[in-house]
Formats: sequence, structure tokens, C-alpha cells
Amino acid sequence: MTRVTRVSRTGRTGGVLAGVLALAFCATACGIRTTSVPVDAGPAPSRMPCEVPRKDVVTQTTPGLSVRVYLECSSELASVERAARIQDGKDNKNADNRARLAQVLLDELQARPSAAEREAGFTTEVRGPLAVSPGRSADPAGTLRLSRQPEDLPAAALAQIVCTFAESAATDGKVVLGGPGDYPPRAYVCAEETKNRPDSSVPTLGPVTASPSS
Repeated sequence: MTRVTRVSRTGRTGGVLAGVLALAFCATACGIRTTSVPVDAGPAPSRMPCEVPRKDVVTQTTPGLSVRVYLECSSELASVERAARIQDGKDNKNADNRARLAQVLLDELQARPSAAEREAGFTTEVRGPLAVSPGRSADPAGTLRLSRQPEDLPAAALAQIVCTFAESAATDGKVVLGGPGDYPPRAYVCAEETKNRPDSSVPTLGPVTASPSS
């Protein structure tokens, strides 16, 4: 009669335990550090402060009046204050005065952020040379013409320009931009989505034309 040898549960458990110990010994001998928890790939990128201390507000040119421009920080738009050289004109409805102010703001956007701004995480996507001039006679009131077609600019750069202009005396809140070509100007909107996702397309109200009474 053939005898059947049964392996007790204790024996099986001992064998498994021995195998585990052997693997642990191999890992240690091979220089592999064992761990009882999932391995983290590393800390998540820390969010930059996106805020410049008041004492570090500087001008990119010479001291002057305080202006606010929008830069990119942590993939969003955030405003910084700059001391820019501006003629303190009273007539903000004058097209030439608005264009001059818009150019000052555009120059600030094109300038390299200061050391304090860079330390806070600020960058700018607006690249020069880029100029602005008053709208043409057939354009709607308040139009500003850029030296490059607005829709040809990177989305984040256009978002910076639109939000900076929208919250300044260069416009009445509605930003109407055209380019050097014969295309009609378009009205752009600085919405919360624009600030939160500047790399997306900037909302626009479409082409606009001058009203018969203008």
C-alpha cells in the first residue's frame, strides 16, 4: 500500500516564512532598502507665494506713479504693482493719452520681472518688441492697435495684456484690440477664467465696428 505523507499546516507556514526571510535577506544584501509603506515619488511642487512685499515694489525704468500689471505665477495670472513713469494726464478719454498709458503698461509687461518678483514666482509671456497706438478713424472709440495681430500672440501673453488694460485707465473696462493689418478690431474680456487659466483662449465678444454716431 502506498503511504501518503501529509504536510502539516505548521510545516507549510514555516516554509512560507522561511521564503520571506530569504527574500528579505537577499534584498538587504543587494543594497535594496525595504519599506513597509508605498514609496513616494517625491514631494509635490510647492506653490509660489505670488505676492511681492510692498517694500520690494520697483520700477523697470524710473520712479513714477503706481500701476498694476498682470504677470503669470503658478499657471495663473496675478497682479503686481509697479512704479512706472506716466504723465499724470486728466483727460483719460483722449485717445492719444490712453494709447500712451497703454504703451507704458505694455512696456512693463515686456520687461523682465524684478528679482523680488522672480523670487515670488512671477514670469511674463509678453515678448517684445511690441507697441501700441490709437485706433484708426474707422475703429470703434477706445480701440487700441498693437504692432502684432492680437490673435497671433500666445494665449497667456494676450491674457496678460487684456487683464492689465481692462483694469487701467487705458480703457473703459472693455478692451478693444486690433493689429497692424486690415482686420477689424475685436473686443476681449478679462474674466475669472482668463486669470485662472491664461493658457486657454481669451474670451472675446468678436469683431466690433464703429457705430454710425461715433
